[in-house]
This record gives sequence, structure tokens and C-alpha cells, in this order.
Amino acid sequence: MAKKNVLFECQHCGLTTPKWMGKCTNCGAWDSFIELNAQQQEVVKQTKSTAAKSAKAMSINDIIEEEVYRFSSLDAELDSVLGGGIVPGSLTLIGGSPGVGKSTLLLKVGANIASSGKNVLYVTGEESAGQIKLRANRLNSNHNLLYLLSEIRLEQILVELEDRRYDFLIIDSIQTIYSESITSAPGSVTQVRQITFELMRIAKEKDIAIFIIGHITKEGSIAGPRVLEHMVDTVLYFEGDSSQELRILRGFKNRFGPTSEIGVFEMRSEGLVSATDIASRFFNRNSQQSGSALTVIMEGSRPIILEVQALVSESHTANSKRQATGFDNNRLNMLLALLERKLEIPLSGYDVFINITGGIKITETAADLAILAAIISSFRDRAISKETIFIGEVSLVGDVREVYALDVRLKEAKMQNITKALVAKKPLEKSPIKTFIVDEVTKLLEWY
Repeated sequence: MAKKNVLFECQHCGLTTPKWMGKCTNCGAWDSFIELNAQQQEVVKQTKSTAAKSAKAMSINDIIEEEVYRFSSLDAELDSVLGGGIVPGSLTLIGGSPGVGKSTLLLKVGANIASSGKNVLYVTGEESAGQIKLRANRLNSNHNLLYLLSEIRLEQILVELEDRRYDFLIIDSIQTIYSESITSAPGSVTQVRQITFELMRIAKEKDIAIFIIGHITKEGSIAGPRVLEHMVDTVLYFEGDSSQELRILRGFKNRFGPTSEIGVFEMRSEGLVSATDIASRFFNRNSQQSGSALTVIMEGSRPIILEVQALVSESHTANSKRQATGFDNNRLNMLLALLERKLEIPLSGYDVFINITGGIKITETAADLAILAAIISSFRDRAISKETIFIGEVSLVGDVREVYALDVRLKEAKMQNITKALVAKKPLEKSPIKTFIVDEVTKLLEWY
């Protein structure tokens, strides 16, 4: 009797193994493995063998460089995140929390592209065509070349793509689409993997730019297998609270351009639009209060001035609270320990809260000096001038180290009428504003 081939698959990351495991060794999820039937095993093998085409190695000097053609989405911020525009034949995944504006943005972009003479297909699996029509009326996004298809079956979507030539395709969302050839439920690892592969094949064969909307988990990552992000060409994440006007679209992967650019959008009655004059949207210069300091961070090639807010208050519990919004909590603990050791500030009996205004999450260390300045300002209840910025990385030994693109940061500060800057090293070019060198954390006390 022939031995039955058994294959188990993790429903969180897509890892396959011949034996059942209680904990996935790849993503760490518990009780996430299910047994695949013969049909599902064939889909897994087919997907994994797609790259196994016969090819011969060539010298890199003999390979002809391909010129990347782009067309504009007629949205300046989206074009900036994508590296200059949308690439025909590309597959883009966009994720974000519910209500952040994913569908609103893509419907608006679809109408913009349709207005330029290109056929656009919007496939909705979560809402009816009538609901999308109501949103289009509100966004003023009605156009004859913008087509709506309320369908969740992949086969019917492919039929529509064969009947009419489309230049731009929107899938809302990937977790609702399913293939009739697979018995798994919509949103399962097998379904998402196979559907994404089919969409990738269609994008390359028909030279269609495809945007896929993906749900996110409570941890903030896109739901489904990790292979989904590996298969697509571009991965974009929406950041921001649905209650705030400003939303940030951040690129995490881009095979056709830079991955560190961001786009800033503003939610209005006519939908998400590119935010104008964002330079002064992330800080307030009207009031001068303690616990507030300004810094300049780099998001790709764009300098942004941010306001760092700190609140230090006496703790009434045995364990003091340390909480940061928009800043790494572990790095905050390190900076607080540094203050206690180098400046002998007794923060062990105080609760410390940090907030980065505007909903931006700081991922670089250039804001360390501003964080310390805001904490000391709140602790001593002494306000810092809004005409001063703090730029520098702080090390464990108490040194303040230089950051990259200092000249670009100072020029942006000058445009916002900032007159003083505390930095770790003198800028290479002649500084447009007055700079003060701070090479040790202890020198911060000279300013208070």
C-alpha cells in the first residue's frame, strides 16, 4: 500500500512541514498548523516551483538595463512614495488599520487615472457596487472609464480582464477573494498565496498595474502569509489614527524606487488629498510651555520638524510608568537611565510619558537629544524656546553623536524661522542658523 503524503501548513506565515507542530518555528504562532489535502498540496508545489524555469547564467555586463516607464497617479504624495509614479505591470500591496483611508485613496486615484484616458477596474469584495458609487459621489470620482465589479471569485475577475483591456486594477481586498479550484476558505494561506500568484502573472503578462488592499492584524502587520509581501513588487503601509486629519503612507518595499519615502495625506470632505504646507503641521509655535522640544528627522529625502512632548510627574505606585507614543519604549528607558547616571536626575520615583505630535513614528536616533531636552524641561518645569531645535544621537556613555544630512535639516529649520540649533558636530556647509556644539549629555544642563 502506497504511503500517504502528509503536509501541514501554518496559517500565519505559510510554513509547510511533513509533521504537525504545536508551535511554528518560523513565526512563533501556537496551534496554527492544519493538514492540507491533495489539492492544496498541489497548489503549494505549483507556487513554489514557479521560479524553476530553465535559464542560463549571463555576465552582468551582457545584461541590457531595462528602462522603467511610469505614469502619474495625479497625486503628488503617492507618486513620491512610489518613486515617481506607477509602473505598468507592477503589483502593489497597501495595508492599514480599518478606516484609515485605503479604499478612499485608491478610489480617488482610480478616478484620476481614468480621467487621463486609461481604463480602470475597481474590484470590491467587501462592499456592493452601490456603496462604492455613494463614496464616488462624495469624492467626485465618477468617470466613464472607471469600472466597478462586485465579485469575490477569482475566475470571474479573470474573465472580466479578458473581455476588456485595463491599465489599472484595484483589488479590495485580497482576503475576500477566493478561487473555486481551492477548497480552503477565503483569506486562508492557500487561497491568498494562489490568488496573489495569479494576479502577479496577470500583471506581468498584460502589463497591468495592480493595487491590492490587505487587512492587518492587531500587531499591525498585514494579515496572511509572509510570502504575500515577498511576491509583490511594492509594500505600502498607512499610518495614523482615523480620528486625525493627517495620515502617513510609508513605503516598506519598492523594487522600482526608494523604500524610505513617505507621503502625507489630509482627510477632507472630498477624501484623502495630498497635504500642502506640511512643514508647520507637526509642531506648534504659538505657545511656549515646559516639556516641549523641537527636532528635525529625515523621512527618506524629506526633512520634517517635529515637536517632542514629555510629561514627568510623581509616581504614586511602586513601579513607575514609562510610556512612549511614536517613539521606541526601550530606547526611552535607556535615555532615562542615562539621565539618572550622568546628570543625577532622580527619575526612579517619577512617571515619564513621551509623545510625538502629528502621529509620526520616529525610527531614527536623531531625536535623542530632543527627547532628553523635553524630559529635563518637564522635570524642572522650565520652557524651551520654540526658536531652538535639538539634533543628535545619544550613546550609552553619554556622548552626543552626529547624524546624517545635518545641512539639509538645518536648512529646513531656517525656512521655519528657527534661529538656534544644538547639534553634535559643526555642519560641513556654512550654517544658515546659529549652531551650538553639544558633545556630551552633561552640557545640556548649561541650557536650563
